[in-house]
Amino acid sequence: MQQLFKIAKRLLSIQLTTLYFFSKSPISLNAYEITLNKLQRSCVISAYMLIFLALWGATPSSVFAKGNSNEVLNGIPENASARSYGSGWNCNKGYRESEGACAAVIVPANAYATNKTYGKGWECKRSFLEVNNSCNFIKVPENAYLDYSGNKVKCDRGYLMVNKTCELIKVPANGFLDVSSYGPGWKCLRGYRADNGVCIALKIPENAHIGYSGKAWECNNPYTRKQNQCVLTVKN
Repeated sequence: MQQLFKIAKRLLSIQLTTLYFFSKSPISLNAYEITLNKLQRSCVISAYMLIFLALWGATPSSVFAKGNSNEVLNGIPENASARSYGSGWNCNKGYRESEGACAAVIVPANAYATNKTYGKGWECKRSFLEVNNSCNFIKVPENAYLDYSGNKVKCDRGYLMVNKTCELIKVPANGFLDVSSYGPGWKCLRGYRADNGVCIALKIPENAHIGYSGKAWECNNPYTRKQNQCVLTVKN
């Protein structure tokens, strides 16, 4: 504030010097007095403006916000900014809303800050999984790997997840590996059906064929199924 007062004093000195030289110029007394009054008013106004600005800069934040610095300033809490559209505010990057204020995001070990205005503000590093706001190391069992997300374990081809371990899939005769994430990990070939862990050949009666699914048979047209046979229906 002292610096601003020095500037005001300097400005007044310059304007008064201008008045002095102006008074020595060959103009009428009337014009001189009018100009003198205008410049004097200008000096006073300039001084008052600088003093006002100095006081404004020295005004404590308590004039605009009640309580400590964590309380709301003009309806917007500390470490927040007004929304670019509509009403309200959002916490700045690195902060998250908590009970009407913006608290700093605390990044746990084995995590990194996302610098986003939404979400937790952090995410676990690859090979770590979020559990109760902390990042726990993911133990990858033998014959397994982490998927593209970096936080989910998948078994190698030919292995199936059983009790957090990857066990070898035993494919029966006339069967093949299945990439599905559920089931035994294998399926029977076309013309066979699964029965107690093995693939049994379909018994196809006369005038029948293997159906679309490959796991059952269907009667040829115009035969119809009757129990385990295909019979021709005679229309009267």
